[in-house]
Amino acid sequence: MLGASLFAPQTAHAALDANSPAPDFSAPASMGGHEFPFHLKEALQKGPVVLYFYPAAFTKGCTIEAHDFADAVPDFKAAGATVYGISMDPIAKLNKFSVSECRSAFGVIADPDGKITDSYKAKMPLLHMASRTSYVIAQDGHVVLTYASMSPDEHVERTLAAVKALQKQH
Repeated sequence: MLGASLFAPQTAHAALDANSPAPDFSAPASMGGHEFPFHLKEALQKGPVVLYFYPAAFTKGCTIEAHDFADAVPDFKAAGATVYGISMDPIAKLNKFSVSECRSAFGVIADPDGKITDSYKAKMPLLHMASRTSYVIAQDGHVVLTYASMSPDEHVERTLAAVKALQKQH
Protein backbone atom coordinates (compact mmCIF):
# COMPACT_ATOMS: atom_id res chain seq x y z
CA MET A 1 0.00 0.00 0.00
CA LEU A 2 1.22 3.50 -0.74
CA GLY A 3 2.29 5.46 2.30
CA ALA A 4 0.19 8.37 3.48
CA SER A 5 2.98 10.79 2.58
CA LEU A 6 2.67 9.78 -1.08
CA PHE A 7 -1.05 10.47 -1.03
CA ALA A 8 -0.73 13.83 0.68
CA PRO A 9 -0.74 16.71 -1.77
CA GLN A 10 2.58 18.54 -1.77
CA THR A 11 1.35 21.79 -3.19
CA ALA A 12 2.25 25.43 -3.25
CA HIS A 13 -1.08 26.26 -4.95
CA ALA A 14 -4.44 24.63 -5.66
CA ALA A 15 -3.31 21.61 -7.70
CA LEU A 16 -5.53 18.54 -8.07
CA ASP A 17 -5.70 16.48 -4.91
CA ALA A 18 -4.33 12.95 -4.71
CA ASN A 19 -7.10 10.37 -5.20
CA SER A 20 -9.05 12.68 -7.52
CA PRO A 21 -9.75 11.62 -11.11
CA ALA A 22 -7.25 12.95 -13.63
CA PRO A 23 -9.01 14.92 -16.38
CA ASP A 24 -8.80 13.03 -19.67
CA PHE A 25 -7.53 15.00 -22.67
CA SER A 26 -6.13 14.78 -26.17
CA ALA A 27 -3.50 17.16 -27.54
CA PRO A 28 -0.63 17.40 -30.02
CA ALA A 29 2.68 16.14 -28.67
CA SER A 30 6.25 15.75 -29.86
CA MET A 31 9.02 13.26 -29.17
CA GLY A 32 12.36 13.47 -30.88
CA GLY A 33 10.97 16.27 -33.04
CA HIS A 34 8.18 14.08 -34.40
CA GLU A 35 4.61 15.15 -33.73
CA PHE A 36 1.98 12.64 -32.63
CA PRO A 37 -1.52 12.80 -31.16
CA PHE A 38 -1.50 12.20 -27.39
CA HIS A 39 -4.56 10.88 -25.55
CA LEU A 40 -4.26 10.31 -21.79
CA LYS A 41 -6.76 7.44 -21.73
CA GLU A 42 -4.70 5.55 -24.34
CA ALA A 43 -1.41 6.24 -22.54
CA LEU A 44 -2.86 4.86 -19.29
CA GLN A 45 -3.63 1.54 -21.00
CA LYS A 46 0.14 0.93 -21.05
CA GLY A 47 0.73 1.78 -17.37
CA PRO A 48 0.94 4.72 -14.98
CA VAL A 49 1.64 8.15 -16.46
CA VAL A 50 3.88 10.83 -15.01
CA LEU A 51 2.51 14.14 -16.27
CA TYR A 52 4.63 17.13 -15.38
CA PHE A 53 3.65 20.71 -16.13
CA TYR A 54 6.44 23.24 -16.66
CA PRO A 55 6.40 27.01 -17.30
CA ALA A 56 8.21 27.42 -20.63
CA ALA A 57 10.52 25.48 -22.93
CA PHE A 58 14.15 26.62 -23.04
CA THR A 59 14.09 28.44 -19.69
CA LYS A 60 16.74 27.52 -17.11
CA GLY A 61 14.55 25.59 -14.64
CA CYS A 62 12.61 23.83 -17.38
CA THR A 63 15.81 22.74 -19.09
CA ILE A 64 17.17 21.34 -15.81
CA GLU A 65 13.89 19.48 -15.21
CA ALA A 66 13.79 18.11 -18.77
CA HIS A 67 17.37 16.83 -18.45
CA ASP A 68 16.53 15.22 -15.08
CA PHE A 69 13.45 13.46 -16.48
CA ALA A 70 15.35 12.36 -19.60
CA ASP A 71 18.09 10.82 -17.44
CA ALA A 72 15.48 8.98 -15.35
CA VAL A 73 13.34 7.61 -18.22
CA PRO A 74 14.96 4.14 -17.98
CA ASP A 75 14.00 3.99 -14.28
CA PHE A 76 10.41 5.06 -15.05
CA LYS A 77 10.20 2.46 -17.85
CA ALA A 78 11.54 -0.24 -15.53
CA ALA A 79 8.70 0.62 -13.13
CA GLY A 80 6.16 0.44 -15.99
CA ALA A 81 5.47 4.18 -16.29
CA THR A 82 5.75 6.71 -19.10
CA VAL A 83 6.71 10.35 -18.70
CA TYR A 84 5.17 13.34 -20.51
CA GLY A 85 5.93 17.00 -20.03
CA ILE A 86 3.29 19.61 -20.79
CA SER A 87 3.49 23.36 -21.25
CA MET A 88 1.55 26.17 -22.84
CA ASP A 89 4.17 26.45 -25.59
CA PRO A 90 3.17 25.91 -29.24
CA ILE A 91 3.97 22.53 -30.81
CA ALA A 92 6.60 24.05 -33.14
CA LYS A 93 8.66 25.14 -30.12
CA LEU A 94 8.17 21.75 -28.44
CA ASN A 95 9.40 19.93 -31.55
CA LYS A 96 12.80 21.55 -30.90
CA PHE A 97 12.63 21.22 -27.10
CA SER A 98 11.81 17.50 -27.36
CA VAL A 99 15.08 16.88 -29.21
CA SER A 100 17.52 19.20 -27.45
CA GLU A 101 16.38 19.41 -23.82
CA CYS A 102 14.25 16.22 -23.52
CA ARG A 103 16.97 14.35 -25.44
CA SER A 104 14.29 12.52 -27.45
CA ALA A 105 13.63 10.41 -24.33
CA PHE A 106 10.00 11.34 -23.63
CA GLY A 107 7.09 13.19 -25.17
CA VAL A 108 6.10 16.79 -24.55
CA ILE A 109 2.53 17.98 -24.98
CA ALA A 110 1.42 21.35 -26.33
CA ASP A 111 -1.36 23.22 -24.52
CA PRO A 112 -1.14 26.72 -26.05
CA ASP A 113 -4.67 27.72 -25.01
CA GLY A 114 -4.13 26.50 -21.43
CA LYS A 115 -7.30 24.39 -21.24
CA ILE A 116 -5.50 21.26 -20.06
CA THR A 117 -3.33 23.27 -17.67
CA ASP A 118 -6.48 24.84 -16.21
CA SER A 119 -8.20 21.46 -15.83
CA TYR A 120 -5.19 20.24 -13.81
CA LYS A 121 -5.16 23.44 -11.73
CA ALA A 122 -1.57 24.02 -12.83
CA LYS A 123 -1.84 27.50 -14.35
CA MET A 124 0.05 30.37 -12.77
CA PRO A 125 -2.24 33.17 -11.66
CA LEU A 126 -2.13 36.18 -14.00
CA LEU A 127 0.46 34.56 -16.31
CA HIS A 128 0.05 32.61 -19.53
CA MET A 129 2.14 29.68 -18.34
CA ALA A 130 1.95 26.57 -16.22
CA SER A 131 3.31 26.29 -12.73
CA ARG A 132 5.85 23.54 -12.11
CA THR A 133 3.49 20.75 -11.02
CA SER A 134 3.98 17.00 -11.33
CA TYR A 135 1.36 14.29 -11.20
CA VAL A 136 1.53 10.52 -11.09
CA ILE A 137 -1.64 9.04 -12.57
CA ALA A 138 -2.46 5.38 -11.91
CA GLN A 139 -3.81 3.16 -14.68
CA ASP A 140 -7.33 3.58 -13.28
CA GLY A 141 -7.10 7.31 -14.08
CA HIS A 142 -6.74 8.57 -10.50
CA VAL A 143 -4.02 10.88 -9.26
CA VAL A 144 -1.74 9.14 -6.76
CA LEU A 145 0.79 11.94 -6.32
CA THR A 146 0.68 15.68 -6.70
CA TYR A 147 3.83 17.71 -6.21
CA ALA A 148 4.12 21.42 -6.92
CA SER A 149 7.29 23.42 -6.47
CA MET A 150 8.83 26.04 -8.71
CA SER A 151 12.20 24.40 -8.04
CA PRO A 152 12.86 21.57 -10.50
CA ASP A 153 14.95 19.69 -7.93
CA GLU A 154 12.61 17.05 -6.43
CA HIS A 155 10.09 16.38 -9.20
CA VAL A 156 11.86 13.31 -10.61
CA GLU A 157 12.69 11.86 -7.19
CA ARG A 158 9.13 12.20 -5.88
CA THR A 159 7.36 10.97 -9.00
CA LEU A 160 9.70 8.00 -9.36
CA ALA A 161 9.13 7.02 -5.70
CA ALA A 162 5.36 7.11 -6.27
CA VAL A 163 5.63 5.03 -9.45
CA LYS A 164 7.80 2.45 -7.68
CA ALA A 165 5.28 2.30 -4.81
CA LEU A 166 2.49 1.67 -7.34
CA GLN A 167 4.58 -1.07 -8.96
CA LYS A 168 5.00 -2.82 -5.58
CA GLN A 169 1.21 -2.83 -5.13
CA HIS A 170 0.70 -4.86 -8.30
